[in-house]
Amino acid sequence: MDEKLKELKQRRDRIMAGGGPKRVEAQHAKGKMTARERIETLLDEGSFTEVDAFVEHRAVDLGMDKTEAPGEGVVIGYGTVAGRMITVFAQDFTVVGGSLGEMHAAKICKAMDLAMKIGCPCIGINDSGGARIQEGVDALSGYGDIFYRNTLASGVIPQISVIMGPCAGGAVYSPALTDFTIMVDKSANMFITGPQVIKAVTREDVTAEALGGALVHSQISGVASLMFNSEQETLAGIRKLLSYLPQNNVEDPPVAKTSDDIHRNLPKVAALIPDQPNKPYDIRDVISQVFDDGDYFEIQPLYAQNIVTCFARLGGKPVGIIANQPKIMAGVLDINASDKASRFIRFCDAFNIPLVTFTDTAGYLPGVGQEHAGVIRHGAKLLYAYSEASVPKLTVIVRKAYGGAYIAMCSRHLGADQVFAWPSAEIAVMGPDGAANIIFKKEIDEAADADAMRKQKIDEYKHNFANPYKAAVRGYVDDVIDPADTRSRLAAALNMLAGKREARPAKKHGNLPV
Repeated sequence: MDEKLKELKQRRDRIMAGGGPKRVEAQHAKGKMTARERIETLLDEGSFTEVDAFVEHRAVDLGMDKTEAPGEGVVIGYGTVAGRMITVFAQDFTVVGGSLGEMHAAKICKAMDLAMKIGCPCIGINDSGGARIQEGVDALSGYGDIFYRNTLASGVIPQISVIMGPCAGGAVYSPALTDFTIMVDKSANMFITGPQVIKAVTREDVTAEALGGALVHSQISGVASLMFNSEQETLAGIRKLLSYLPQNNVEDPPVAKTSDDIHRNLPKVAALIPDQPNKPYDIRDVISQVFDDGDYFEIQPLYAQNIVTCFARLGGKPVGIIANQPKIMAGVLDINASDKASRFIRFCDAFNIPLVTFTDTAGYLPGVGQEHAGVIRHGAKLLYAYSEASVPKLTVIVRKAYGGAYIAMCSRHLGADQVFAWPSAEIAVMGPDGAANIIFKKEIDEAADADAMRKQKIDEYKHNFANPYKAAVRGYVDDVIDPADTRSRLAAALNMLAGKREARPAKKHGNLPV
């Protein structure tokens, strides 16, 4: 037995060494951790249990019969984050560049299957040169197996992809199919075709960072959900993100302890809203006032900044927040904002996280570019996502709520369970200026002083129509509230809706306007 135990230790030591000291040193020289170091940093200390450490490839072509790949270039297993179980896989760039072959993919699939069996989040850490060319179609088959599992797991368990190095070609589609894609600035990149191929085909000269770096995907493409400056910050961010999420789609999100009284009055919140309807302000200041301890966790903070999506807590219970941002583009809805909000809404609904919407928008962004790029189709996603969502839905109309955007921002007509309006709310088909110019055009044109008549009619329209009371009379707004009472009213409504049940028509699935 002693000899066999000695052999076991030797084999395990060889696997634990990854690609060897030189490659590990090269990884560290780039400011990157090894696969096992990343897992140990992410998980609770001492909680990681590795699975399939002894798996080897069985490829023989193109020199693979002489190639050793300890652990097959990926580390998988399970452990806990804040005492809650997760499964994890981390590609090991020190072993044949973390390239994906048949058995590498089989290990990843095993981690995903395990997560589905036990009903827990699956975290994938990507750092790979892509498909292992020597394994040909077997590598492609492995990617397909992963994509299929990503799709089956969607809406059942939370899936988080972490990009900590290159992720190119077919590899990018697994992160795209997961719930959140998190990138490390300056060291992570994602693209379907790399700079060399692009230069050969289109003659465009671009660096990997400019093509698919973390900032590009956080700010321009919207592929990345979050971006952090270092691997340590990234792994800490994942731990915080997980604190808002349930283990699976049949559990409720975890309740955190808080000393913040749900009946706390908000005496300063009304002053955040300017008296002038066209003056901007930061909706995040309102969010920090309303929710527990002034804390919130924003998703896609650099993308489509005219809308804010974030997690926060109310009485310790997680909620998902969607809010127009008057500070950016006056908070109007456009293609990117609709896509961003819709995806966030659908995630929250899938995982039993109540939705709270703050409305302050003048409408959809006009323009030839928006129309030709399909703002109708993309804007419809927001209507679909809110209508489809069956979790508790609360809406607070803070200021402007005009036309189609009033409907789209979780109005009563899309199934909001409770709609509150502040006295500053303006609910109308369109803004007072435009409405007055259309409705009272004849009177204005015939007036001796057209400007004075226009101002009079605008004020008249504001007084009679651009207010929350017309909607409240119809029951479309449940109550017009003092802004200072917002926190307590939302908390009471969430408590009342805790047992919400809603029957929907039987169907295979709807047809989302993608």
